[in-house]
Amino acid sequence: MIIERDNDNIVIRLNAKLISLEEVQKFADYFRVLESNSLNKGTEEEAAALADEVDKKWWTKNKSRFLK
Repeated sequence: MIIERDNDNIVIRLNAKLISLEEVQKFADYFRVLESNSLNKGTEEEAAALADEVDKKWWTKNKSRFLK
């Protein structure tokens, strides 16, 4: 494995024979979450309000699947 910094980028080189694309995708997904979180300027309260809104919309759309 080789890790390099190139201006504003970090480049990771892996031996393709030693790691599967699925494992690389898991790493990429994790790094995407880290990157997204670093750009987040929201507050805990805003996150909680958004989560409540999403939950309410999901329940409205899906409650018929659970209640008969």
